[in-house]
Amino acid sequence: MKLSGSTILITGGTSGIGYEFAAQLIKRGNTVIVTGRDQSRLEQAQESLPGIHTFQNDVSSAKAISCLFDAVVEKFPALNVLINNAGIMRKINLLDQYHLDDISREIETNLTGTVRMVAQFLPHLRTREASAIVNVSSGLAFVPLPIAPVYCATKAGIHSFTLSLRVQLKNTPIKIFEVAPPITRTSLFTKDMNADDVKGVRMMDVSEMVGQAIRGLERNQLEIRPGLSNVLKLMSRIAPQLILKRLSKSVGEHDSQRSE
Repeated sequence: MKLSGSTILITGGTSGIGYEFAAQLIKRGNTVIVTGRDQSRLEQAQESLPGIHTFQNDVSSAKAISCLFDAVVEKFPALNVLINNAGIMRKINLLDQYHLDDISREIETNLTGTVRMVAQFLPHLRTREASAIVNVSSGLAFVPLPIAPVYCATKAGIHSFTLSLRVQLKNTPIKIFEVAPPITRTSLFTKDMNADDVKGVRMMDVSEMVGQAIRGLERNQLEIRPGLSNVLKLMSRIAPQLILKRLSKSVGEHDSQRSE
């Protein structure tokens, strides 16, 4: 995959993994466009990453994605790479009561948003040379972290969707990649989680994770599993209950505390 001189759109690019992708790809001489829901964070990204281009957008909205496509393609007709990174993660105990609209927010953003972005931008990407779609899933697509059940389900869905997409597009010039990060030190995990929630799990530095991902993309490695994600996929095959039990430890502790 060509990672210099490309025009790259990154959803959810104002923080965490998306922001780090933007920072590293700008240094490689690419035109980088990021989206985000919060205008103030988009402005902060512009200040810290000179040369970046921003669009306010919410990938959970089909109408917003359609408007984004029109605006981006008009201004950047050379767009040839889409990185679907936007996502939210919440700690959810399914024994609690949730509004039906609220419980599915992660699905609308993480999974439905990715599917819609691909469907919207695919016709354009087919017209470009050296085009690619990069879907960011998670090592938790292979073995879930039970305190975040909906998030993990969406990442498993992205993994499956990417496999199907790759098969359907095998006779097109578009390369289809999946990056499955391990638990990475970003606000995604620190905002709604605490130390006990991920006790015993070593978080990967975000700059190292993205660096490994970019090197994998350059080698045309279609499924990139940095750090502990490789272990999660292996263990999901040879000892699935063992690794699930380890990741379930904090849930058991929380349930015991709730029942006292």
